[in-house]
Amino acid sequence: MGNYKSRPTISCTDELKKKISESYALFRSKVIEELRSKDSEWSEIQLAATNTSDLNHLSKLLEETNIQEKTEAGLTLLHIACIAGVPSIQLERILTKGANVNVLSKNQFSPLHLATYRGDSEQVEVLITHGADVNQTGHSGVSALHITAMCGHHEIAKILLESGAKIDMGDLVKFTSLHIACHFGHEKVVELLLSNGSDINISGSVGDRPIHLASSKANLKIMQLLVEGTSQQKADVNVKDDEGHTPLHFCCKSGHLVTLHYLLDHQALPHEVNIYGDTPLHLACYNGKLEIAKQLISQTGQDSLNMENLFSETPLHSACTYGKNLELVKFLLEQPSVDINYQGKDGHTALHSACYHGHIRCVQFLLENRADMNLVAAISDQSGDSEKREEQTALMWAYERGFDSIVTLLKHYKRPSDESACGDYSQPGSLDGSYVAVPSPLGKLRSMTKEKIDVLQLRATLSHQFHLQITDLEFQETIGSGSFGKVYKGKCKGRTVAIKRYRASSFGAKSDVDMFCREVAILAKLNSPYVINFIGACLDDPSQFAIVTHYVSGGSLFSLLHEQKRLIDIQSKLTIALDVAKGMEYLHNMPLPIIHRDLNSHNILLEENGHAVVADFGESRFLRSADEDNMTKQPGNLRWMAPEIFTQCTKYSVKADMFSYSLVLWELLAGELPFAHLKPAAAAAETAYHNTRPPIAITFPKPIVSLLQKGWHTNPDERPEFREIIPVLEECKRSQAVAMLSNSDTSTASLPMALPMVTGQDSDGEGRDTPPMAGHVSALRNHWEMEASRNSGSVATEEKRRYPYPQLDKNGYVSDPLSTLRISLPLQMTSPTCDQDS
Repeated sequence: MGNYKSRPTISCTDELKKKISESYALFRSKVIEELRSKDSEWSEIQLAATNTSDLNHLSKLLEETNIQEKTEAGLTLLHIACIAGVPSIQLERILTKGANVNVLSKNQFSPLHLATYRGDSEQVEVLITHGADVNQTGHSGVSALHITAMCGHHEIAKILLESGAKIDMGDLVKFTSLHIACHFGHEKVVELLLSNGSDINISGSVGDRPIHLASSKANLKIMQLLVEGTSQQKADVNVKDDEGHTPLHFCCKSGHLVTLHYLLDHQALPHEVNIYGDTPLHLACYNGKLEIAKQLISQTGQDSLNMENLFSETPLHSACTYGKNLELVKFLLEQPSVDINYQGKDGHTALHSACYHGHIRCVQFLLENRADMNLVAAISDQSGDSEKREEQTALMWAYERGFDSIVTLLKHYKRPSDESACGDYSQPGSLDGSYVAVPSPLGKLRSMTKEKIDVLQLRATLSHQFHLQITDLEFQETIGSGSFGKVYKGKCKGRTVAIKRYRASSFGAKSDVDMFCREVAILAKLNSPYVINFIGACLDDPSQFAIVTHYVSGGSLFSLLHEQKRLIDIQSKLTIALDVAKGMEYLHNMPLPIIHRDLNSHNILLEENGHAVVADFGESRFLRSADEDNMTKQPGNLRWMAPEIFTQCTKYSVKADMFSYSLVLWELLAGELPFAHLKPAAAAAETAYHNTRPPIAITFPKPIVSLLQKGWHTNPDERPEFREIIPVLEECKRSQAVAMLSNSDTSTASLPMALPMVTGQDSDGEGRDTPPMAGHVSALRNHWEMEASRNSGSVATEEKRRYPYPQLDKNGYVSDPLSTLRISLPLQMTSPTCDQDS
């Protein structure tokens, strides 16, 4: 039996599908990187290869000495012609001169890959006629046939198959073109592949067949094609992957009713379990799919309702683990065989599950329906001794996870039939389970001696001036959040401050206690204008842990660049870069050096005068020796993480901060998020395993380019120290070239293309384009708002249409990986019509 609290949040199959989506999103981004016009860097003959109006010009320039000429990205004339969508006759002229038709670019794409992605069937036919290898693999092991399956280019798929494309070739995760076509929902391609003999039951990396991928999509036509198959083969509706998932599992998890009915009509087994013991009904409830649950029970009976999985969870437990669909919980409780107080093999109830995941509305609903809060779960000792078991109420599960509001609700809950609620130390008036009989959950939790000692030592060593009471603080609006809790703007003894409030937790939450104690100990040692100013901390009770610092009114650099999208001139950018470098130099050269480990634009705060301070030391630690080999694996934000940290190394130095700083410096100069088209983990993997770095714009000052190349060097020993780069930044800031750049039109060239230029007037009245005044946050804000309102007409609308802003999620990551790529293609090109994975 598994431990409920250790249940994986994602299965291996889900993880693989996530990797597939990320892999093909990365693939798309790499293709589009090739498709971006870079004609400003091209030679005369490379420009001629894109010219469709003068076909003879290229012929005059073509010679044996220049036919294989490449750009810095490894693009040949043939690549460029395919990118530009030139007529087939011009493509043939390049090919007849001896161009290598199968050469790969630096991003591992052949001309055939690019023509296929664009959906240009004429180019594809010409390339194949001149010897293009239809089975050549490129980035991520993807062939041209995979690309057609991803994009849905049915006619090109037919051409490739007729030219000898291997129909069941797998990519890096053993997915065939049929897998990909099912995953991306292209019916015609699926039908074509099946009619040409593609293996309908071929297995991917974790045993997933095409029908598994199709069942998680709401595409009935593809499901019919697979299940009804051909005269030679049909898909098995009950086939299992390596984790025991059937197509019905995937269908119920995704919530597609039409697919559910189709599978059930074709003898899908409704009560099969995966290796975790989950039935399809379990997965429907874990994902809040009410209509799926109703149809399953009405059509297949109630057999699954009281089946427990490996983690002692029935579907009711599962619905309360999800906790966001009270109608689903209500529906399950209406079933005659369902008991609200049913205890799984380990004793935990649905109330335990709701408490553990912090679903207060679900907890309230269960209590109102007479859930017994005194029932206990028996959890094995964490030491691994199965004989030692600890009994824990639902209240203790909520307390352990730091859900204060649920703890308060449980300790003081009064049913309508009760005259009064029980206080913390009162005993219940009856034995019906209405009240909590223990004085405090701490009485049941094991004593975490080390964590208690850490807090006691911190209280003893911290200067008295830094000791604060929670009553000293006035909490105002929330200005940030994280896994630790929330950050508020507030007041402390009449002073405006920032308050980092940790989630209420017991001493059992070891990582929170460690982080809190370490951060307070570090902040108390700091005294520099370039790092955040520490005011004090609340240390008395784990449920009231809080850190109070100076309130920096300008917000984070991340917010300024990516949420508010402010224009900043080069002088102001260098001011910020210099301040951060000085702050980091101060940290690294303290008597006991401090490694920040989470340096990124979220943790660089801006004062109203445009200067910057380094903040957030939750992941920081003291370095007691230069070669410590016990460092935490992967602390901080993956997007800015040094390769040596991402690769699970436990021995790294302050040079890791230099790598993160270099990415921040690039971000500051470019005005874009590093690797914005990738998710954080994929970005870190690119830097660590592929040695990829963000592109350097020609407008970056040359000393900065050299600094970046050294600062993000793969070998930490080759990176400079901050004391070495500060003079470079100071000299660069003082230089005449930078001063001219900050006053010229080119200063905006490194800024996001989505930002409109700000139009002003010279002293002689002539119009010119300049960046707005910079160096003062309030001025920037007011100026931007004024210009935004002024440009709200048709011109601004057209600009937004042509260069849409990237869609950012609540954590500041790009939710649409393609939105920041800003494709700029020749007008005669047709953009690919690939559907993104939904």
